[in-house]
Amino acid sequence: MNVSVALFTADLRLHDHPPLRAANEAGEVVPLFVRDRGVAEAGFAAPNRLAFLADCLRDLDGGLRERGGRLVVRSGDVVDEVCRVVAETDADEVHMAGDVSAYAHLRERRLRRALEARGRRLHVHDTVTTAVTPGELTPASSDHFAVFTPYFRQWSQVHLRDTLAAPRAVRVPDGVGSEALPSRSGLSGLSEGLAAGGEAEGRRRLSAWLRGGISGYEDRHDDLAGDATSRFSPHLHFGTLSPVELVHRARKAGGPGAEAFVRQIAWRDFHRQVLAARPAAAARDYRTKRDRWRSQRQAHDDIQAWKEGRTGYPIVDAAMRQLAHEGWMHNRGRLLAASFLTKTLYVDWRVGARHFLELLVDGDLANNQMNWQWMAGTGTDTRPNRVLNPVTQAKRYDPDGTYVRRWVPELAGVGAPSVHEPWKLRGLERAAIDDYPDPIVELSEGLARFKHARGRD
Repeated sequence: MNVSVALFTADLRLHDHPPLRAANEAGEVVPLFVRDRGVAEAGFAAPNRLAFLADCLRDLDGGLRERGGRLVVRSGDVVDEVCRVVAETDADEVHMAGDVSAYAHLRERRLRRALEARGRRLHVHDTVTTAVTPGELTPASSDHFAVFTPYFRQWSQVHLRDTLAAPRAVRVPDGVGSEALPSRSGLSGLSEGLAAGGEAEGRRRLSAWLRGGISGYEDRHDDLAGDATSRFSPHLHFGTLSPVELVHRARKAGGPGAEAFVRQIAWRDFHRQVLAARPAAAARDYRTKRDRWRSQRQAHDDIQAWKEGRTGYPIVDAAMRQLAHEGWMHNRGRLLAASFLTKTLYVDWRVGARHFLELLVDGDLANNQMNWQWMAGTGTDTRPNRVLNPVTQAKRYDPDGTYVRRWVPELAGVGAPSVHEPWKLRGLERAAIDDYPDPIVELSEGLARFKHARGRD
């Protein structure tokens, strides 16, 4: 009987999985996940993501066992381990999902060469980690879209492939060795409120949200206290939910909320097509403004205050404390935190992006780096010098101060609007929050510094 390998990477699910479907239909299949040494060496093996990954792998193994199979786990270099499995099982083919980072492209090229040298084939499947293949849509004058709106117009017209059911049965050849599944136990540095991972959890969240959350998404997705976002980002990052399935099911639900949600999936695809075309943008300005950022030594105290949620601006501090506690942050909070660091403190966006990747369970390279550049004004934003005022934004998106009081308990007794400007309190009211810091910088001072740095009067 023919044997194929289904190599799992950022697609840890059974539903709507083209590589697994193709490998399984060819005969026996080895569902393989390699704990990639290269990922750890590159600094991307953050504790929160390792914990979520462990949940995902255990859930994936459980789903495979329900179908007569099991997950094979190895550790080391991906190419070496795949070739070992191919040799052990005499597999003819390897199926895997395409990805967009420079590391993923290198991994694919190395694996293809190694397999071809052994007379084996590599099949890379698109639209596993995206709804629309990066590079499928291009403007007339470039190899990728640099502005979201025209990209979205074309993206919306693409006919998405049908979703695939999970396999009913999976036949794994006998004798394929596997390491023990990883677990959260033994991991240190985890966020206390870290969510559970795995496809079963992702699909439970999806069903519940389609029943009740999506209808109000358009009006409430920026409501910081209401937390009306889908929270699917970790599941999209690890591939426990399919972006193709999410678009189909959202469109089936219909309504303005569904349209707004589908637009967010398109934003994710947009960032991935940018990074696929310009992989250097993961570390370098996509559109340089020739910034001379404050040095980390010069801005050390400000950076530490930002990381710890002690800037004196409650909405920024609330967002940073949510990140530390949950390993996740509301998207509006991400924008505010990023604007404050890059434009009010004038600190290099890479400092913030790196801190986010150390904590975010959904720390996706394309989304994280391109969103940071968007807010820093070095990315695809058509208004690169926009600055988000944290007080104005707080009053708009947390009008009664619920979000701030949830994450900044020092201000629990302060009502709105004072909770967003506690430095204006006087007397006994100010004394009651003496353990909350004054602002580390005046907004007018930060704005003037930024305008001067960008050459604006």
